[in-house]
Amino acid sequence: MGPSIIRTYDLWKQYEDEGRGGMALRGIDLEITKGQIIALFGKSGSGKTTLLNLIAGLDGPTKGRIEIDGEDLAVLGERGRTLLRRKKLGFVFQFFNLLPTLTALENVLLSLELAGAADRRPALEALALVGLSGKEGRFPHELSGGEQQRVAIARALVKSPPIILADEPTGNLDSVTGTQVLDLLVRRCREAGATLMMVSHALNTCEYADRILRMSDGRIFEESSCEGLAP
Repeated sequence: MGPSIIRTYDLWKQYEDEGRGGMALRGIDLEITKGQIIALFGKSGSGKTTLLNLIAGLDGPTKGRIEIDGEDLAVLGERGRTLLRRKKLGFVFQFFNLLPTLTALENVLLSLELAGAADRRPALEALALVGLSGKEGRFPHELSGGEQQRVAIARALVKSPPIILADEPTGNLDSVTGTQVLDLLVRRCREAGATLMMVSHALNTCEYADRILRMSDGRIFEESSCEGLAP
């Protein structure tokens, strides 16, 4: 086991308006080491996206703490968490989350600008790495779903963050395109030595993962294989 890059200690999250006593997370202890590929499964409402949002510092826990690359998110404060997201975290979402008025290149460049760099070369290289050379000037609506997700992967990887968080990255794609995108995302993360945490419903995701985690009723369980995971 290498050094840990994500650690959570007795993590609880309560929402006022939620059923089941309002508890979304119930005492999550998790340690993820650098470079690991994690597949996180669970039914809708099991707490997967809540956990991802807490790790990203987009929301705070009701109780417990989170360390990202050795830094306590609560101690960092709002500004520190924003800087951490810009420099150390890359995000890939189900609905791509590209800005429709920006070209593919500009969407990727924006990620660099937020991290304090605005060099076109790494943005062009990132798009080439995901197979989109020649399409840098296209707007999202001029690209297929798979191509839009490739832009999103380039945007996540361009600043070489140590952590990529992916929330249902293939959920909006057909199965063939989804497999291509998954293959690309995992390959690029392995090449960069990045830690990848993927929330997914697609069972083939676990074929790519070093560890398989399952969430149920706000708790987390380690699985030894894909067997027994309900889609």
